[in-house]
Amino acid sequence: MVGEKERHPKDTTIIYYSKPSERTGCCSPSPSKAQERSHARMLSQTTLDSELNAEYEESGNSYDYFKLVKAQRTTQSEPEQLGHPEKVIAYLQQIQRAKLIQPFGCLLALDEKSFNIIAFSENAPEMLMANSHAVPTVDDDAPKIKIGTNVQSIFSSRSVAALHKALKFDDVSLLNPIIVQCKTSGKQMYAIVHRSTGSLVVDLEPVKHTEFPSIATGTTQSYKHATKAISKIQSLPGGSMQILCNTVVKEVFDLTGYDRAMAYKFHEDDHGEVIAEITKPGLEPYLGLHYPATDVPQAARVLFMKSKVRIICDCRANSVKIIEAKGLPFDINLSGSTLRAPHSCHLEYMENMNSIASLVMAVVINENREDDDVKPEEPPKGLKSRRLWGLLVCHHESPRYIPFPVRYACEFLAEVFAVHVNNEFLLEKQIREKSILDVQTMLSDMLFHEASPLSIIFGSPNIMDLVKCDGAALLHGDKVWRLGMAPTEPQIHDIASWLSKVHRDSTGLCTDSLVDAGYSGAASLGDRICGMAMAKIAPNDIVFWFRSHTAADIKWGGAKHDPFDQDDNRRMHPRLSFMAFLEVVKMKCLPWNDYEMDAICSLQLILGDRMNGATKPTGAAGFDNLHIHDIKLDYGLAELQTVTKEMSRLMETASVPIFAVDANGLVNGWNLKLVELTGLTVQETVGRNILTLVEQSSFQVVQKMLYLALEGKEEKDVRFEVKTHSSRVDDGPVILVANACSSRDISGHVIGVFFVAQDMTVHKLAMDKFTRVDGDYKTIIHNPNPLIPPIFGADQFGWCFEWNAAMTKLTGFHRDEVLDKMLVGEVFDSSNGSCLLKNHDSVVRLCVIINSALAGEQTDKATFGFYNRNGKYIECILSAYGKENTDGIFDGVFCFIHVPSQELQHALHVKQASEQTTLRRMKAFSYMRYAINNPLSGLLHTTEALKSTGLNEEQMRHPNVADRCHRQLDKILADIDHDNITDESFCFELEMVEFVLQDVVEGAVSQVLTACQDKDIGVLVNQSEGFMKEKLYGDGIRLQQILSDILFVSVKFSTVGGSVEISCNLTKNNIGKSLDLELRIKHKGLDVPGEILSGTYKDDIKDMSGEGLSLVVSRYLLKLMNGGIHYVRKVGTSTFILTAELASARSVIGQ
Repeated sequence: MVGEKERHPKDTTIIYYSKPSERTGCCSPSPSKAQERSHARMLSQTTLDSELNAEYEESGNSYDYFKLVKAQRTTQSEPEQLGHPEKVIAYLQQIQRAKLIQPFGCLLALDEKSFNIIAFSENAPEMLMANSHAVPTVDDDAPKIKIGTNVQSIFSSRSVAALHKALKFDDVSLLNPIIVQCKTSGKQMYAIVHRSTGSLVVDLEPVKHTEFPSIATGTTQSYKHATKAISKIQSLPGGSMQILCNTVVKEVFDLTGYDRAMAYKFHEDDHGEVIAEITKPGLEPYLGLHYPATDVPQAARVLFMKSKVRIICDCRANSVKIIEAKGLPFDINLSGSTLRAPHSCHLEYMENMNSIASLVMAVVINENREDDDVKPEEPPKGLKSRRLWGLLVCHHESPRYIPFPVRYACEFLAEVFAVHVNNEFLLEKQIREKSILDVQTMLSDMLFHEASPLSIIFGSPNIMDLVKCDGAALLHGDKVWRLGMAPTEPQIHDIASWLSKVHRDSTGLCTDSLVDAGYSGAASLGDRICGMAMAKIAPNDIVFWFRSHTAADIKWGGAKHDPFDQDDNRRMHPRLSFMAFLEVVKMKCLPWNDYEMDAICSLQLILGDRMNGATKPTGAAGFDNLHIHDIKLDYGLAELQTVTKEMSRLMETASVPIFAVDANGLVNGWNLKLVELTGLTVQETVGRNILTLVEQSSFQVVQKMLYLALEGKEEKDVRFEVKTHSSRVDDGPVILVANACSSRDISGHVIGVFFVAQDMTVHKLAMDKFTRVDGDYKTIIHNPNPLIPPIFGADQFGWCFEWNAAMTKLTGFHRDEVLDKMLVGEVFDSSNGSCLLKNHDSVVRLCVIINSALAGEQTDKATFGFYNRNGKYIECILSAYGKENTDGIFDGVFCFIHVPSQELQHALHVKQASEQTTLRRMKAFSYMRYAINNPLSGLLHTTEALKSTGLNEEQMRHPNVADRCHRQLDKILADIDHDNITDESFCFELEMVEFVLQDVVEGAVSQVLTACQDKDIGVLVNQSEGFMKEKLYGDGIRLQQILSDILFVSVKFSTVGGSVEISCNLTKNNIGKSLDLELRIKHKGLDVPGEILSGTYKDDIKDMSGEGLSLVVSRYLLKLMNGGIHYVRKVGTSTFILTAELASARSVIGQ
C-alpha cells in the first residue's frame, strides 16, 4: 500500500511502498490513496492560482507572470500549510459569481415558481424588445424588462409553454436550445436554460437563419451537425491515440471554421501539452507546447466539468453587467452560463497571442475503467468518477460567433471522442501490461537459470527494460553495477547511506525530484539525474532506477522558440508559458506511475525469493506441496471433463442453432435446432465444408469469420444466411446471427470453431414490415406474439413515441410511463433514467446509434445493456433503423432489441467456465514451474555437500545418480516453457557430451525403484559391467529420460512379484563412424493398453493419457537420435525396443 507522505517543507514528491510480502491483496497503490494525492495536488494548485490572481489584480502594469510562475518551485508545501485562505475563497467566488456576461447574448434569471425576473443583463431590453426595422415611438403601455416582470409579457405563449415544459425535467438542459419568440420585436432567440441556486437562468442568443440556414433546434437535432465527424471517428481502426487526436482536430477544424484547432492533454501533474494541431496557412504552430498547470487554473477545470463548451466571441468586446433584485438571499451563479464573461487575465492572454475569438470543448473520461464493470444485481449508484483528460481548443484571429446548436454538436463530438480515448487507454493498458509481464517473465527465467542476480543487469532484457528510465544500478553487498545514465559508484553508496538514515523503514519509494526529497547530494548529480525509484531487497541489496528532468525530454515545434527572440515577461503568451513550464520542471522528472511501481514491486518479490532462498535447502516440504498440487490438478481435470460433457449435451439439445467445424472448416457438429430450420440431417452435414452450406451472398462473411476464429480472434453478432433443403427449401434461407467460439486443446492451440447462433428470420421479416411507412406497424406493435422482438422508437426530436408489449415485459416499464419522454436522458440515462445505463459512455454510444439512424445509417447488432425496473442487468443486441415518411425523409428511428436465449447464455457461460478451468490449470503449472526451483536448489546443495564429505567410489554413486536426476528435471522444466512439446514440429535441443551407459541406466532405474518395491518387482540388467562402462557421445540425460518413461510403463503393467529386464546391444553401423544402440525392456504381466501404445506411432494426442504422452515425447527424442521405438507382444511378456545412433567417445576424441 502507498504510505503517507513525509511532511518536510519540500517533500511533496516521495511516495512510499511497503514490502511486497507485507501487502494485503496486491502490490497496487490503493485507489483511495491515489485520489488523496490528486485532491492534495488540486488544493495546492488552487492556492497558487489564487495567489497569481491576487497578484495580477493588485500589481497592474508591474505584473511579471514569468517570475511568479517560476516561483512555484520554491513555494510548494502541503495544502494545510498554505496561508491566505481568504484569497482562495475570494478567488473562487469571483470565478463563479462574477456579474458580467459577453455581449453576443443577454441573460434573464427567473423565479422557478412565478416565472418573474429576479435578474437580467443590461442589454436584455434592447436585444429582446427593440425592433430595428420599426420607427421609434413612445409607448408607455409596452412591456418593459425590469425586476418582477413576468416572462409571459416578453415571449409568446408558445415560447413560455416550452420553458415551462423544460422545468418538468430533472435536467432542464435536455431541451436546449429552445427557440423562443419575443412579443414586441418578433425576434427569435435561442433559449439555453440551466438551473442555478434558487433560480432558472436563461441565456438568450439571436437566431440568425441567414448566416446559418441549416440550424435546427433541440438536442437530437443539434447532434446532426456532428454526424459526418462522428462517422469518421467511429471508422478509425483503433490502436493509435495520435491518429485519433489528429482526426478529431481535423473534424473540429472543418465543422467550426476557426483558424486553428488543437487538442490539449493534461498530464498527471496537471501541466498541459498540445498533442495535435491544424491551422490555416501562415499561423505560428503550437504543436509540442507544454505549459504549467497555472495556465488553466483548477477553478476553470472544475467549470469545464460542469459546462463542457466555452465560447468567447470577441476578447476585445466590453462585458455587460447583470442587474439583480435587491435583497436576494443568494447571488446569481453564472458558472453554468454560456454567456459568462472571461477573466480579464485570460482576455489579455488571448489578445497577446492574437486570438480574438475561441471555442473550447472539455474532454471528460472515466477515472477508473474498473468502475464500469457490470455487476448484474447492482444498478449504478450515482455518477462514476470522471476526470478532465484535456481540451479541444479553437482560435480565430477575428471575432467569430457560432450558434448554440453547432456548439452543442461540438460538445457531442467531444463526448464521442472521450469514449474513444477511454478505449485507447484500455488498449494501451493491455499492451503495457503484456509488455511488462513479458519482461518480468524473462527476468524471472534469467534469475531461475543463473546463479547470480547480475543476470538481470548484463542480460537482455535487463532492469532498464522494465520501466521507462535513463539509468539503473544494482547495489549488492558493497559492490555496484551501473547501467545507462546512472550516478557514479561513490554517489550510489551515498544515496544508499541517505536512504538508510532518512528512510530506513522503507523497502521501496519513488520521487520525481531528489532535490525536493531532501537529498543533500542532489546538486552533485547535475541535470542528468533528477528522479529516482528504488526497491530494497535486503539491507545491503538495493535496485535503483533513475530519470533525467522533464525538460530534457521536451521540445517545442514553435517557429519562434529561439533564445535570442525574447518576449516581454510581463505579457502572457504561449512561448512565455513554455519557458515558465521549463523552469517549473527543471529539477523534476516525469512522475512514476502506479503501474511502473507495481512492476518494480513484482521484481522486488522475485529478487527477494531468489537472493534469500537460492542456497537454503528446503527439505522434502517442497515435494509434499507438489503432491498437493497434483491432487488439485487431477480435480481440475475431472472438473474440465464434466464441463465438456455438459457442454456437448447442451449443444445437442439447445433451442438455438449451434454447429461446429474443425480446423479445415469441415462440419463436425450440427444440432437438432439446425436440422429443424434447414431440413438437413446431421449425417448430411458432417464432413461437408461449411461454406457449401451458406448462401452465396454470405460466403465471404462466413469465410472471414472462420479464418479469424482459427486465428483466435472471435467475432460476435455476425449475420449470414444458410441454405434450406428438402421440406424447408420453399421457406427461403435461414437468417442467423452468430458468435464464433474458438475450440482449443490443452496446449492452447485452436483446433476448431463452434458457432452459437440465433434464428433472426422471423425477426428480420418483422423489422422489414415495421419500417415500411405503408405497413400497419401499429398491428405489430401490439401483437403479443413472442416472435415479435422488443421495439421502441423516437421521433426526429428525440421524444419516445413507440414502446411495444415486449419492451414492457423486458424492462418492467409500461408504455404510458415512457411515451412523450426524451428517449436519451429520461427513458435511458446513466443517472436519472427509467432504464439505467451502466455509465456515461453507454449514453454517448446510444446517442450515436440514434443519430446515425436519423441520418440514414442503420446500425446492426450493436452491443447494448441496461438495468430493468427490478435492477437486473439486461445484456442484448440493438439494431436501429431510420423511419422514412412519404417524402423519403427520415423523421424518426425504430430500435429493435434482441436478447440471447437462456440456452445461448448458458452455453457461453459453460464455455467460459471451461476456459477458466483450463486457465487455472495453466496457472497451476506455471506456479509449479516456479515453486519447484527452491526444493531443487536444496537438493543440489545437499548433493554437492555429500560429494565433499570424502565418500568412496561406491558411496559416490548415490550423489551422482541424484545429480543426474536433477539435470533431467531441469530439462523437463525447461520444456514446460514451450506449449508445443507434444508436436513433432517442436525441435528439442540435444546436448552432445560424453557419458557412460551405466550412469544412464542407474539414473533411470532409480526413478522406478519405489514403484517396484510396492509391487515386489525386481529390475535386472543383463549386461556385463565392462560393456556398461563404455564411454559414448550424445545426450545421456535425454536418453535417461526416455528410459525412465519406458520403465515406468513396464513396471505399471507388470504382475506383482514379477520382473523387468533391461538388455543392451551396441553395433557399428556400415559407415563405421557411429554406434547403433539397442535397448530392450521386457516385463511379464498385462499387455500395455492400446490407447497408451498409440503414443509410439500416433501424433493425435487428443484424449491421450500421461503415459501415452510420455511415449510420444520419447518417440520424438529418439527420432532426433536417428532411432525409434517399437513394441513386441508375446504370450505373457511384452517388450519395448528402443534404438538410437550414438558415437563412441574414443572416435570423437580421435577426430
